[in-house]
Amino acid sequence: MKRFIAGFIAAALIFVGVWLLLDKKESKEELKESSAMIQQQIQQVGKLIVTEGYFSQVFTFKNSQNLFLNLFTSDKKALVVANAKVTVEYDLRALETELDLDNKTVILKRIPEPVINIYPDIEYYDVTQDYFNKFGAADYNKIKNTVNARIREKVNQSNLMDNSRERLMAELANLFVLTKSLGWTLKYNEVIIENEEQMKNLRR
Repeated sequence: MKRFIAGFIAAALIFVGVWLLLDKKESKEELKESSAMIQQQIQQVGKLIVTEGYFSQVFTFKNSQNLFLNLFTSDKKALVVANAKVTVEYDLRALETELDLDNKTVILKRIPEPVINIYPDIEYYDVTQDYFNKFGAADYNKIKNTVNARIREKVNQSNLMDNSRERLMAELANLFVLTKSLGWTLKYNEVIIENEEQMKNLRR
């Protein structure tokens, strides 16, 4: 009887040991599989997001120079019409992430800043210039810089930046949905992301 009990206990211990070993192996394989899926999703998210807009600007450029001990002035002016294509880009290849396998957590370490590109098409009308004060390279550079500055102001006042951010959050939301479905946690700036609405309000 004692041998039977001892044999039963030994068999039970072996069964439990094998079960724990297989369960541990299965858990490791599941963790490895889920981390691979998350890494694949991060790679898919890592693409350039571009939002486009078109803006116009019209202004008059004037310049006067004093000549001959300020006895005379020499003027030049032009009507400047600029039509600009503007893109707002997020290069998510610069997205910094870290996988904490022990705690099954995806950590967003850095979200890249938006990059604003301005491509102006500038035309000049009613150009007048004196012999001693003609348009030169410095004037055209100054006009281009002025156009870029004014277009940038319009971009900041428009909804272009908000639209680009919405597209960014849509991409990152895919990462949140995947991590949640796999039982993982998504964290940014030490804050655990609980829902998609919280995701939309992330600040870099």
